[in-house]
Amino acid sequence: MSDAASQSLPAHAPSLWAATAPPPPQTAELLESLKADVVIVGGGVTGLSAALHMAERGISAVVLEAARAGFGGSGRNSGHIIPTLAAGDPDALVAKFGPDAGERMVAFLRDSASLTFDLIRKYGIDCDAVQNGWAQPAHRASRMKLLEKRYGEWTRRQARAELLDAGEIAAKLGTDIYHGALFIESGGHVNPLALAQGLAKAAMEQGAKVFTGSPALTVTREGSAWRVTTPQGQVTADRLVVATNAYTGALIPALAKTLVRIINYQVSTHPMAADIAASVIPSDISSSDTRRDLYPFRKDRAGRLVTGATLALPLNMDSRIRPWIAERIGNAFPQIRDRRLDYVWNGRIAMTPNRLPRVHSIGPGAISPIAYNGRGMALGIAMGKELADWAQGKPDDALGLPKMEIEPMPFVSSLGRLAQAALVRYRQLDQRD
Repeated sequence: MSDAASQSLPAHAPSLWAATAPPPPQTAELLESLKADVVIVGGGVTGLSAALHMAERGISAVVLEAARAGFGGSGRNSGHIIPTLAAGDPDALVAKFGPDAGERMVAFLRDSASLTFDLIRKYGIDCDAVQNGWAQPAHRASRMKLLEKRYGEWTRRQARAELLDAGEIAAKLGTDIYHGALFIESGGHVNPLALAQGLAKAAMEQGAKVFTGSPALTVTREGSAWRVTTPQGQVTADRLVVATNAYTGALIPALAKTLVRIINYQVSTHPMAADIAASVIPSDISSSDTRRDLYPFRKDRAGRLVTGATLALPLNMDSRIRPWIAERIGNAFPQIRDRRLDYVWNGRIAMTPNRLPRVHSIGPGAISPIAYNGRGMALGIAMGKELADWAQGKPDDALGLPKMEIEPMPFVSSLGRLAQAALVRYRQLDQRD
């Protein structure tokens, strides 16, 4: 992409990740008519992972991204690589979806972080990847029962997990506010925007085509093929993937009504002094605790603490988030005296009422994985491999995430506001159990 064309694209959110990611690969706007085996709408980690895995197998794939690679939630999240769901433990998933589909989903979740880091290593993606594990600490003693249950369910399914006591998690995190933790070795953290851009580069090197500044305007079924138009071009393909998640718009109107969008903030502190940084998360793991209103913590390569929060009321959010986060940091890490923030940014999370991701069939040979409920990095990249399997003939209902019919929710915009307001109730519950 020329400098002039690049400057015309919407800029990335002024985040820590945008400030520290390597330069992206050169891409361009679609200015012609193309044919491909698969056309992918959305240049986040799902779409780019799908294009990479397809290209590895000789499947011609074209990615259409409205802005820049990783522009949406893929480049704005906290960069945690987590091989579980926030809601939906293994036994519950098997009970809900049955022994075949349920266990397939559990295995998909279990292996998602390992697949992500293996892919990073295979292609030498420069994204500050650290695979030192992920912990879910218990914020109250009563939550250890939940973690004991999760530990048993995951270890029965060959997950590399440990149950840590209060002293062990304190040693890993550098804080004594927790009562113990579930620890899964395959987790970790990355610069998510750098990972998305690295996936784009790898996909292009393998033969996929990635176009930026190329929003999909229309999708039509023409005979046995799909045609997607952009402002200056079009793609005709046998198969269609819509991988827009929380940034799903009016392209498939019913699809946008299946999820609730939540605005989530991420922040980073100034780089900590060396002695302080050594005492904060000395193990360099990733963590997000048992609160319904999560306390996620990790560090970056420069010794910044990275965390995030969702505000209950969507009013004056930019000014309110700073004191809110400073209080959280002080509660967990009182040794951090300088709680000024280098970067504050936000993005959308796609949520569903049951907090489970799903796959929607949107027509013959057309599919949309959607609503990762805040766990989209590892799951999205693993879903890319599943989509390559699907492009080679794997049935929709045999994928790692469950296939569900599209069921638009009424008053979906109001549900988003209500979901954020529900955080008040979650915080009350977090104080009791």
